[in-house]
Order: sequence, then structure tokens, then C-alpha cells
Amino acid sequence: QVQLVESGGGLVQAGGSLRLSCIVRGRIYSLKRMAWHRQAPWNQRELVASSTSEGITDYSDSVKGRFTISRDNANSTVYLQMNTLKPDDTAVYYCFVAAIVADPYKYVELWGQGILVAVTS
Repeated sequence: QVQLVESGGGLVQAGGSLRLSCIVRGRIYSLKRMAWHRQAPWNQRELVASSTSEGITDYSDSVKGRFTISRDNANSTVYLQMNTLKPDDTAVYYCFVAAIVADPYKYVELWGQGILVAVTS
């Protein structure tokens, strides 16, 4: 069984930094698109950052220049470095991974359980 394990969230003051990690546990043949989404109270889930298997990254306008997504394919991990955090960044952050899993080989899309990031003013 393949699952995502997120870590790194917490409470931080405005202007501070946090780094989220998401490890893919299980038998993976290849990693495809990896991304971070977030959902604030009373809002819809939104895409924050994404990374293709070719290393092409994309960011929402609200986090450009402040957040950086990176991936370590050898260790099946995706990161989100968040700098200059603002109260508006407060949300539950979800890791998303598209992958080919092994035994049997098939395409899957996985979501993490969500991790809270709270930014105080």
C-alpha cells in the first residue's frame, strides 16, 4: 500500500519560515507530478505549487517569490519551503503525488492527510 506522510507544519509568526515535507511510502516505480495544495477555513482547496517529473515548477500568484517547491526523487520526497509567511497563508496544506506504483503497475493519484500551517500577525 502506498501512502503519503506529511510533516513540518506548525505555528509561526508573520515573516517567518517553515518547510513542509511529504514522503511517499510504498513501492513506487516512478514519480510523476507532485504538488502542494491548501485549504483555508471557508475556502475551496487551491493549488499552491507543483512540480512535473521534468522539473518544471509552477506557483500560484499569491506565493510566487516566497514559496519554493522541490523534489528528491531518489527518496520519494517533495518539499515546500515557505518564506516570508503571512497570516493569509494560514491553511491546511495537502501534498499531492501522481505516480506509477509497482506490483501491480498502475497509475495512482494520492493525497496526504493534511498538515496545519498557522501564521500569526
